[in-house]
Amino acid sequence: MEPHHAPRHARKRGGRWLLPALVGSACAVFLLCLLPHLMPTASASGQPAASPAPAESAPDSGTPGISVNWEPSPSPAPEEQEEAPWYLRLVNLENRLSQDFTVELAQVDGGQFDARAAEALSQMLADMEAQGLSPMVCSSFRTWEDQETLHQNKIGRLLEEGYSQEAAEAEASRWVVPAGASEHQLGLAADIVASQYQILEEEQENTPEQQWLMAHCQEYGFILRYPKDKTEVTGVGYEPWHYRYVGVEAAQEIMAQGICLEEYLGQ
Repeated sequence: MEPHHAPRHARKRGGRWLLPALVGSACAVFLLCLLPHLMPTASASGQPAASPAPAESAPDSGTPGISVNWEPSPSPAPEEQEEAPWYLRLVNLENRLSQDFTVELAQVDGGQFDARAAEALSQMLADMEAQGLSPMVCSSFRTWEDQETLHQNKIGRLLEEGYSQEAAEAEASRWVVPAGASEHQLGLAADIVASQYQILEEEQENTPEQQWLMAHCQEYGFILRYPKDKTEVTGVGYEPWHYRYVGVEAAQEIMAQGICLEEYLGQ
């Protein structure tokens, strides 16, 4: 009995269309997947969304995931320290003048004084005399050599009294400071005493001349430079004869507040 061949022809006919169908389906799927990438996305308004601007890349810090800003921060401008005006210049053991310091001087009764303040000193002395007082300037401007000689002489006297060298130098500096540390070298300091009592000691404060000066010196721009209660601040003993020119405004504030020049200048 011959075999029946109809089923074989049926399978061959069905397989002829199966392969094209499979290929067509695969192409359709591929196009569907590719389509979103080929068309621009729309925004909520219906317009194509703008492409984001490329972000500026930060310099590589060397550490993954960490962005370092290498833009230097501006340094704060240094505070400009204003130099004190000439009449407020501080001179003491911590703030010394150089040996080549110079100043223009003018002649006054009893010596020389800074030419810019000489008139104020002369006027103060003249007003005292007009009221029957007898002031006398026993010391004003001193050179470097003058000041150092006075300082060494003071040390010598203390050594004769039995002081050690170290103690003599320390004690001498409380009364006659070494060269460079004296306001007399500025030309702005004057030792004023009563002509009838010229001893440089504490009792000088009881003379009519000193009483007047302590009450009125600020009106002419002067201060009592080394007050009795400020020796720890100034480093100099009480000298009720040493007057320093600082200008009228500063003098009035200093004398009214009962402070010394170091405190007024914040030093």
